[in-house]
Amino acid sequence: MLREEATGSAATPSDRRPRYGLADAAWEFVLTSVLLYCVVTAARWLTSPDSPLAVNSTRAATAMVGVVVGVLLVVLIISPPGRCSGAHMNPAISVALWLMGAFPGRYVPAYAAAQLAGSVAGTALGRLCWGPVVSRPSLRYAAVHPGPGWSTAALVVTEAGCLILVVVMVGFFLARPSISRWLPYAVGTATALIITVLGQLSGGSANPARQLGPALLSGGARLLWVYLAAPLVGASIGAAVHCLFQRRLGAPAPCTYRLCGNDAALRRRARQVA
Repeated sequence: MLREEATGSAATPSDRRPRYGLADAAWEFVLTSVLLYCVVTAARWLTSPDSPLAVNSTRAATAMVGVVVGVLLVVLIISPPGRCSGAHMNPAISVALWLMGAFPGRYVPAYAAAQLAGSVAGTALGRLCWGPVVSRPSLRYAAVHPGPGWSTAALVVTEAGCLILVVVMVGFFLARPSISRWLPYAVGTATALIITVLGQLSGGSANPARQLGPALLSGGARLLWVYLAAPLVGASIGAAVHCLFQRRLGAPAPCTYRLCGNDAALRRRARQVA
């Protein structure tokens, strides 16, 4: 296991790797499991017709689910496990941080595997807790799907576009110590907006781990490849945009992989700027 050192006046390689090495991937499994369990739970109680908390308007129910997921992401990111692993909960974010030089590539497969496994585990836990109601056609384990008239190309562009914007935002916050502590709230807000605006259109997944478990358990894997691949494409483009800004405009590079932004390297950079 690799422990992070907090010595020196500049970011060192240890600032850019999991504090406890591959063991931190286990926290990604736990965090993603909690996320998917809560997504299934929110869908069960806010959208199921037999629920006393069900919202009559589909758009309003989608917006409420978006708010719940956004708040949950903030809580998970700033939680102790989230501070330990970085709280990516999204293979596309792990890939993007690697491409931006903030996260070592050798940990990406372990993080992605843990996140995808957590998606399946969290969805299965939701089924175990709430019973067969979550498998009904109206819920389908909270799997997302495009609305009527959406082509595969439009779905790819939309899902990739969401990640481009999110990755550029993440890179911007993590490179600036004065505002990095606000990144969890920015991620939660962005996610809530994506679900609210796109939930009834493209599905608003923007996360391979968000869709894998529900799609597999519901048997609706026809467009699963889009929801898995498009965010990775968008993350790669977003990382390339950030690196272009960095080279052409002198923008700083992110010096931590933790979405909480509370990192020793960021604190050192803040002291240097001051």
